[in-house]
Amino acid sequence: MSTVHSWSFLAGKRILDLSRLLPGPFATSLLADLGAEVIKIEDPDGGDPARAHREHFSNLNRNKRSVTLDLRSPADRSALLRLVKGADAVVESFRPGVLDKIGVGYEVLSRANPGIVLCSLTGYGQSGPYADKPGHELNFLGQSGFFAVPSRPDGQVLRPGVRVGDLIGSMYAALALSVALASAERAGQGQHIDLSLTEAATAWCAPYVFPLRHLDDATDSTTVQGDNDSFTTADGRVLSLATFEDKFWHSFRTALSDEFPQLGTTAYDRRAARTAAKREVGELLVGVFASRDYAWWEKRLTELNVPWGPVYTDAAQLLGDPHTQARAMFADIPDPATGTSSPQVRFPVRFGLGMETFRDPAPGLGEHNDEVLGGSQGEPGAVSESNPAAQ
Repeated sequence: MSTVHSWSFLAGKRILDLSRLLPGPFATSLLADLGAEVIKIEDPDGGDPARAHREHFSNLNRNKRSVTLDLRSPADRSALLRLVKGADAVVESFRPGVLDKIGVGYEVLSRANPGIVLCSLTGYGQSGPYADKPGHELNFLGQSGFFAVPSRPDGQVLRPGVRVGDLIGSMYAALALSVALASAERAGQGQHIDLSLTEAATAWCAPYVFPLRHLDDATDSTTVQGDNDSFTTADGRVLSLATFEDKFWHSFRTALSDEFPQLGTTAYDRRAARTAAKREVGELLVGVFASRDYAWWEKRLTELNVPWGPVYTDAAQLLGDPHTQARAMFADIPDPATGTSSPQVRFPVRFGLGMETFRDPAPGLGEHNDEVLGGSQGEPGAVSESNPAAQ
């Protein structure tokens, strides 16, 4: 495995990842990018089901190692506990109580290593009336309040194609793990993190839902605006306009009123007036943007220096964006398992001390069994010097 940046607090932290599919692996991919040693514990019979979608799997599991253990086997459970002795954290996404049933719940893990941090990602948490309820991302997002917050005057709220209901929880998990790892290092005492994906999404959505509780029509919210939206041009391209501040609206309408007389009115020059007339303003702009092609609007709006941008509707547009190219946001990463390469997106923060996202490709199933399970002394789970509580 490549050398990890030594400045990162996570460098040398060993995380055993029992999770699969999206939420857990995305959380640990963030930590792996930032320097943690993530060991992916997979079932020998096929491993993470996400392996069936190779490109997606590669994005979620770079910079990790793979070990196969059958947790139904007493011998493999013992091997896991030996690994726990030298680890700093364990991440899992089983239904509540499953780890306890197979004999590797938090109490067992903490006896093996008092400093261990266990992060459990579930749909609804470890307790409560929904704890044992099955669910997936759309269920969690639906109960979070997401669909209660309209973004357009027509009140329509569509399900996002990106699985935000999972990814929100993943980000909270990575943050919570980082804090818990720092605490464990200082105090020598681990803890069990109970992360509900629904609650994580609710934490994002609730502050936008609460102000709507006294409105008969949620689209009356001041956050719904006719001039803060996406619009289709004459040639079918889509762009966004966000003239939230009065100065931008004024610049936009006055510069274009000769070509579009309907923009010549002063009636909407104040934010409050535009919001009150959101439907009229939205309809006005739909007609205006539909009368010219994208290239025309790109030139004029750039000249006006108002808040606008392209709305990308396919991968080629995203990959070809000159700004993301200049910022080296994407890289074409070879996959040793297939002999092909595919684009990946780097960790989206630039650190002054440097951080190399693309260090190692996603591992093959069980690729590191000998290296990890053999241990430095020929025993599984050699104790890590980064975890004094395990020694």
